[in-house]
Amino acid sequence: MSEEKTFPMTAEGRTKLEAELEDLIANQRPEITKRIQIARSYGDLSENSEYQSAKDEQAFVEGRIQTLRKMIESAEIIDPNATAADEVSLGKMVTFKELPDEEPETYSIVGSTESDPIAGKISNESAMAVALLGKKVGDTVTVPLPSGESIRVEILKVEK
Repeated sequence: MSEEKTFPMTAEGRTKLEAELEDLIANQRPEITKRIQIARSYGDLSENSEYQSAKDEQAFVEGRIQTLRKMIESAEIIDPNATAADEVSLGKMVTFKELPDEEPETYSIVGSTESDPIAGKISNESAMAVALLGKKVGDTVTVPLPSGESIRVEILKVEK
């Protein structure tokens, strides 16, 4: 029997997923149902683009609801306090610089479900996070790149 997949995430990440699920169920699902009923009133469904569009959107929303329920049900909330204050772990913000002399960069390490690199949140499954996890302030870390090369970074600061 296969092991149940868990979704590591911060408490904030779980709250966001729960809010998205609530919006889909309370707002989007009823709106799509209304659109389907209106489109049905137009007659012949075989050539009714409004009806087909609403049905496609309904299928997407129902799929997303199932996915969110599974992720929330299987959430593993990570406590950033469970590790030393200066140790990189899920739920913490890490500042590092590429060696020899690049500008410092700061990212929060989060579960893959809440990853958003543009917002400064990198997945715990990314190459950078995998290399940094468990390391401490002052450590120099080699991070493999997809190209096969690698970079060296120095951890400057770790915050909750």
